[in-house]
Amino acid sequence: MSDRLGELLLEKRRITQTQLEEARAFREANGGDLGAALVQLGFLPAEEMAALRGAQYGVRSIDLSGFEIESAVLELIPADTARKHRIVPLRRSGATLTVVMTDPRDVAALDDVRFRTGCTVEPLVASEAAVAAAIARYYDGGPGAGEADGGGRALDVAVREMEASGGGPDEAQSADVARDVELVAGDEARGQAPAVRLVNVILTLAVQRDVSDIHVEPYERDLRIRFRIDGVLHQVMTPPQRMRDAITSRLKVMASLDIAERRVPQDGRIRIRFRDGSAKKSIDLRVSSLPTLFGEKIVLRLLDHARLVLDMTKLGFEEASLRRFTENIHRPWGMVLVTGPTGSGKTSTLYSSIAGLNSSDTNIVTAEDPVEFNIEGVNQVQIREAIGLSFATVLRALLRQDPNVILVGEIRDVETAEIAVKAALTGHLVLSTLHTNDAPSAVSRLLNMGIEPFLIAGSVNLICAQRLVRRVCGACAAPVAASPASLVEIGFGDDEARMVTPMKGSGCDACNGTGYKGRIGLYEVLEVTDRLRERILAGGTGRGLRAAAIEEGMLTLRRSGLRKIAQGVTSIDEVTRETVR
Repeated sequence: MSDRLGELLLEKRRITQTQLEEARAFREANGGDLGAALVQLGFLPAEEMAALRGAQYGVRSIDLSGFEIESAVLELIPADTARKHRIVPLRRSGATLTVVMTDPRDVAALDDVRFRTGCTVEPLVASEAAVAAAIARYYDGGPGAGEADGGGRALDVAVREMEASGGGPDEAQSADVARDVELVAGDEARGQAPAVRLVNVILTLAVQRDVSDIHVEPYERDLRIRFRIDGVLHQVMTPPQRMRDAITSRLKVMASLDIAERRVPQDGRIRIRFRDGSAKKSIDLRVSSLPTLFGEKIVLRLLDHARLVLDMTKLGFEEASLRRFTENIHRPWGMVLVTGPTGSGKTSTLYSSIAGLNSSDTNIVTAEDPVEFNIEGVNQVQIREAIGLSFATVLRALLRQDPNVILVGEIRDVETAEIAVKAALTGHLVLSTLHTNDAPSAVSRLLNMGIEPFLIAGSVNLICAQRLVRRVCGACAAPVAASPASLVEIGFGDDEARMVTPMKGSGCDACNGTGYKGRIGLYEVLEVTDRLRERILAGGTGRGLRAAAIEEGMLTLRRSGLRKIAQGVTSIDEVTRETVR
């Protein structure tokens, strides 16, 4: 369809100039014609475009949903031919076969049908979604869209509509306004394009299930969508691989990413607004795209401010560990480090820390990559490595901002470590994170970076290592049999093992059959006492430092987990999965 169509739609005010330019750019990047691009981008309903096609080529457009096609007519065109040409036989009258297709200009398709049937072919036109839905209904035994792991009817319907669209990229918003999206599903979403409805339903379902991450993963023959719930990935659905571009393009447009660039990773952000009962809520999503062998993998991290726990007493600290941690973050200077792998809850611990310090007489500044949550009263800076705004650069600038408390999102290199240590030694409280397996290993990590032992001993006040484990579901928790010998093997003492009754969830509706609901932290808090400072100055690291810290009262990650097993908070499997003796 020529660009004349675009000018005509502009004259009728059916699209804007911005939408037209975006559709042209999309056509250049993805091929096809302008009409298809306008539909795929969600700027025009598919039915309206079908009517325009019919009018342009003198072919009548129809609504296929009002017809019931006879099996004898369907047998005239094999399933593979129908799928190849996107064509459906509608009725036969004598030697004339009426077919419905998406592109009446497709002479090769008409000739193929004419050759196979020996009939004169009369073409009609319908939208790609309608034709694909008819093919799925009549040739495939139904428009199934893959697996659904408890996704519900709304998800199934959305997937069927999405597959019926033919798999083209299907965005509804231009990049300049896509950062803030009104999320609707169900009846309210009927006027939107199929991919928009599918993505809306996926996001709505993720919010309802308290999902932390959504993974959209393309493979050679299919597309897998998984939810991370309480730290564990669950497969939700596997739409056909041809739907890949539609879903990824929609998400990239929402996140203001470049849909034409598929060769390099991109990062963006979406704020979705939705109605939760009678109240309106908003959730931020951090979006990351990664080019893989068979397309772009998209991961969305859901950042729900309402779920952010800023009360340190609710994070899972044992009483003695919490007291040590609280005392050290209220010191006027020094460094507090939080360590652990990605997804272990370090950000929540740091945010809880500064929330407790946040007052009108304290200047708190942060350097984060990325800024996950906005905290009122805290000056937060987003790191932008691409323009030279690194942790080290921002940290130098922060020192000229008269800070009381400095939060450094992560100490990644020696330059950042040196500046942070000097800041801690010159009257500032510095909070930061490292990626280490346990608390004593943080000292070794700083030494390996090139920080002198006397600087570490003089600046570091406390190191907190942490993990997250799943809570046993309170609705279906039940005692499980465990021999005293097996409990001793994982770390309980002989006397403890005889008294402990582990709990485990049997699975119910409240926990989606997993036996777990929510997560809680395990904490290993190493307070740098005078004795430990002497060991660090003497070059002590590893096992020696760990043993000395335990003698000084440090509760290890495994011991923290054992206490929660004894309390019935978590299970043996969770603790042994996340900790070592």
